[in-house]
Amino acid sequence: MKDYIIRATAAEGTVRAFAAVTTELVNKASAIHGLSPIATAALGRTLTAAGMMSKMLKGEKDKLTIQIKGDGPLGGIVVAADSMANVRGYVHNPDVDLPLNERGKLDIRTAVGYGYINVIKDMGLREPYIGFADLVSGEIADDLTYYFATSEQVPSTVALGVLVDKDGVTSAGGFIIQLMPGAEEETVEKLEKRLIGFPSISKLLADGATPEQILDMLLEDMNPRVIEKIPTSFTCNCSHDRMERNLISIGRNDLLEILEDGKGAELQCHFCNKMYNFSHEDIEKLIKENT
Repeated sequence: MKDYIIRATAAEGTVRAFAAVTTELVNKASAIHGLSPIATAALGRTLTAAGMMSKMLKGEKDKLTIQIKGDGPLGGIVVAADSMANVRGYVHNPDVDLPLNERGKLDIRTAVGYGYINVIKDMGLREPYIGFADLVSGEIADDLTYYFATSEQVPSTVALGVLVDKDGVTSAGGFIIQLMPGAEEETVEKLEKRLIGFPSISKLLADGATPEQILDMLLEDMNPRVIEKIPTSFTCNCSHDRMERNLISIGRNDLLEILEDGKGAELQCHFCNKMYNFSHEDIEKLIKENT
């Protein structure tokens, strides 16, 4: 299992934790979309977060979407995940390129800018749950930490990292630590001390650390227990049938315009760039079947 997520508890169930290695799926996303290094890091962080957050969902058919809309040149990020940690996503501007920041790192803060983050959870109810928070830094991990605190009222620490060099993604992953009701002050103090100066997640993974070892470092002396370990991957659920339904949804008049044009239609999936072609005859059949 190369890319995977672990879910754990500690401190008698008053701490829950998630950690992930996502190097291959971020590499795949970068290759599919032809991403610049900054776009790779921004999308990779969000894909990693969505994978871990998908393991907070309770139902097998539940789904999660993260939308980040900032005023920076990246434009925005959209990532979706199912309850099995299959993730997919895209950025609005895959070619964004900026100078390194003052620390010599990819300037994701400027690329994303300021705006908002939405987390949409489809749990099979009449209406999906939609959580909202302002972007406080554009670094994504800080923004999700703020989102958890303000929108879900769960004290959390989110760390996300993607290390990119000239050959691609060297390492990618992250962790989420959350305090549950009943957490003792001693537990809070231990976590706060360990998080101060904690090494970057991407460097730890690049140096060979596993998600299990990273959680052990964070939760030492708190009796951590791994509940689940599952693979995670960049997997799109698009299909010809799904695209056909999208065509039907535009309405009869628009379908008639496509028919009159005589060229058929070509639809592209935003998440994986796969193309779907519908001939003149296909459009004619859709109109007849849905009149």
